[in-house]
Amino acid sequence: MERPAPGLPAQPGTAPAAARERTGALPGFERHSVLLVEDDPGDALLVEELFADSAIEADLVWVRSLAEAVRSLAEAAPDCVLLDLHLPDGQGLEALSAVLESAGRTAVVVLTGLAEERTGLAAVAAGAQDYLVKGRVEPELLSRAVRYAVQRKQAELAAAALQASQLRAQENARLERGLLPSPLLRSAGAVEVVARYRPGRAQALLGGDFYDVVEGEDGTVHVVIGDVSGHGPDEAALGVGLRIAWRTLMISGVTGVAAARRLEQVLVAERTAPELFATLTTLELPPDRRRMRVLRAGHPGLLLRSGGAVDWVEVPGGPALGIVPGRARWRQEEVALPAGAGVVLFTDGLFEGHTGAGPERLGEAGLLELARRYADVPADPFVDTLIGKAEELAADRGGLADDVAVIHLRWRRPGGADGMDSAGGAGGTEHEDDAEGHGGGHGG
Repeated sequence: MERPAPGLPAQPGTAPAAARERTGALPGFERHSVLLVEDDPGDALLVEELFADSAIEADLVWVRSLAEAVRSLAEAAPDCVLLDLHLPDGQGLEALSAVLESAGRTAVVVLTGLAEERTGLAAVAAGAQDYLVKGRVEPELLSRAVRYAVQRKQAELAAAALQASQLRAQENARLERGLLPSPLLRSAGAVEVVARYRPGRAQALLGGDFYDVVEGEDGTVHVVIGDVSGHGPDEAALGVGLRIAWRTLMISGVTGVAAARRLEQVLVAERTAPELFATLTTLELPPDRRRMRVLRAGHPGLLLRSGGAVDWVEVPGGPALGIVPGRARWRQEEVALPAGAGVVLFTDGLFEGHTGAGPERLGEAGLLELARRYADVPADPFVDTLIGKAEELAADRGGLADDVAVIHLRWRRPGGADGMDSAGGAGGTEHEDDAEGHGGGHGG
């Protein structure tokens, strides 16, 4: 790079008056902020003069050393860094590496000597967006190099974001297969299952909501819906583990309270933090299809649809899994099933959304009122309507923030008949573990 005519060199951190007062910038070009890292005042002044004569508007900041460059990048991120590879405290690709580590989303163009073009190519291979050879730089070449470097960096960032999005989508698909399986039913038509899952608005990955349906060898249909506290890949993976463990227990004949204890052991062994817990509700429907046994561990109640009516059923329950490991007490409660009844299980994301711009939330009472408006709607549109209306009510606050899982089940009597008892409600028979005491409430 040729030296400029003798004159007062620019001071570090400033641009000379000449560069500020005149510009050859063309209309329509975006203004760029540039950090020049150059220890030679003459070369720094020449760069500033080249910018002044170029077709680019640049806000130029000059520093003399690698250490100053790192500090400047920590304070503010420019659009582009012009980096001399021969600094008092940094040489060659090591200096470039230090700048790249601090530059983040900033483009980097290196400045090399006449005999160092290979070094410039190596710098591009190491992560720089371009290189310029001192002594061969003209104003037009400098402006084009800066603009193209900024555009390349933006393209690289966009490509990286796209790749990350694709990886997240692939991970979502894998987790979805684990969290939301196909029912394992031995008898075709024994139970009608409609299931939906909608991730929360801010989730890049599925959350920890899960469900499953398994029919045992004796014809008993087992159902679970659960919700791992928190959001993210760890919680989703834990939900997958609990769902698979539950299905394995059902196939092995371990059900009810014994299954809940085993699931808590799995949760405690697999969770990544001691504060993680999981709520769940399990159902057992014996082959006569006249009643169901319900176990609730910190999970909300359920909706019972029958004869054009919808009721909220919330049997006594115990704490969520993992809250008091090894000391929780759960019990099964029997609930009679009217003829042709449908049961709707869900996670709390369905009713915890807001109902406007204020602090009011839909809540359990609001969900029940909403469900009763559409009591005569068939299962598929009923579930879609519940989710859609809850989302619509929360639109002023950005929609439902939490994951939502809903599963609608309707059982049929053996032989396809629906001639069951016409009255529903909580029955008086209880199946509980060998210790007294149980709690309720939602684990979230």
